[in-house]
Amino acid sequence: MTNKGIKDILNQIKELSGKERRELTYEQIKNIMESLSSDEIIELSNIIGYPVFTRLCMNELKHKFVLLQDGASAIIVNNQNQILLQSRADRDMWGLPGGCQELGERFEDTIIREVKEETNLDVKEEDLELIEIVSGGSRRNSYPNGDVVINNTVLYCIKNYSGVLKWDNESKEMKFFDLDNLPANKIDGDLIDIYLKYNIKKR
Repeated sequence: MTNKGIKDILNQIKELSGKERRELTYEQIKNIMESLSSDEIIELSNIIGYPVFTRLCMNELKHKFVLLQDGASAIIVNNQNQILLQSRADRDMWGLPGGCQELGERFEDTIIREVKEETNLDVKEEDLELIEIVSGGSRRNSYPNGDVVINNTVLYCIKNYSGVLKWDNESKEMKFFDLDNLPANKIDGDLIDIYLKYNIKKR
């Protein structure tokens, strides 16, 4: 296949919705990948999203395999010392903005990209405050489709940002909460607890 043909295929996948990308079949992915170099496979993975891409490559095992995911989450703090949570579209729970690392991406770039995609807020690298790298059993997460993942999460605090808050289709709502009035139906409770302890130590 020519370089132009490969670029055309990658551009066609870029134009698919998230739902359409998740519904690509194993055979379709296999046929596409047979013509790709390793750099082009990385590009394909980053277009689809690494966790979805990995599962698409597993054929009938894709919802059985427990996936290890690397990613980043953000504690975004406003002037009233409230933190931003998103009401997730795929379940009735509130969580922190963030997401999975793409192949070849630095964690700093991951959180800047994810915050922009999910909240429309702009963040500069110098305004990222590293809280902790969180791993282990508390980072296990299950999704409505049956997928189970274990996350390794780089947790940042962000107090300086710009832009107008708005959200994409991954969220039903976004809202700043007082630390003593957080919703009961939340995910990322372990990350929020780590932030609370970190906040106390800094005082």
